[in-house]
Amino acid sequence: MNTLNFILGASLQPGDFTGFTFFIGSVSMLAATVFFLVQHGQVDKKFKDSMLVAALITGIAAVHYYYMRDQWAEGLGSPTELRYVDWILTVPLMVVEFALLTGVGMRKLFWASVVMLVTGYFGESGVTGIGDAQVWGFVSGLAYFYMAYEVGCLSIFGLGNGGDVGNALANAKGKIPAAGRMLQWFVLVGWSIYPLGYMIGTADGMWYAGAAGLPLDMDIVYNIGDAINKIGFGMAVWSAARD
Repeated sequence: MNTLNFILGASLQPGDFTGFTFFIGSVSMLAATVFFLVQHGQVDKKFKDSMLVAALITGIAAVHYYYMRDQWAEGLGSPTELRYVDWILTVPLMVVEFALLTGVGMRKLFWASVVMLVTGYFGESGVTGIGDAQVWGFVSGLAYFYMAYEVGCLSIFGLGNGGDVGNALANAKGKIPAAGRMLQWFVLVGWSIYPLGYMIGTADGMWYAGAAGLPLDMDIVYNIGDAINKIGFGMAVWSAARD
């Protein structure tokens, strides 16, 4: 492989919409990383660590999206392993944003996110030979709902503040509650995109087999979800910090 091919990677074919979303994902994550690093020096001191974490999230994703696009363009299929490597690094960093804002809940959110991702990978890849996609998806879903409760997503509907993180956000002063509320919306709505992709990708023989007939494939749904959530988490913090 010559140097130019190494830099540019494999070429996408005309009309490859899925491949195009990988390309857009890598470019948008890179642009967001530059933006968050520049803004790191412009926000209040208490938000600087959050902006740095936001840059790490999108920076890691930009690298993985480059290689996922390359794998797709070379006709090697869906980059499941690369995607989960990206998620196991970036999703815990996303929930760390809550801990940075509140000072509580880091350990619980970190381990819940690991459980959610590992069981999701078991279900999607079938590597364990134990259980099926719907069993592992159920366990992954339980971990997600625990995190949604812990960070206080129920407060959006006036149903209490949830766990320690939710209570800390409700009692915080200044700009932190506004940033926390935006992040809660991303967890509640933005993260709900991923189960759709999971169901599309694992529908064969399952009770939700009809998901395979949807006009979007698994990778497009996942790529859209990543762009919304990884960039959105950083933008939520930045939006609150700049006001």
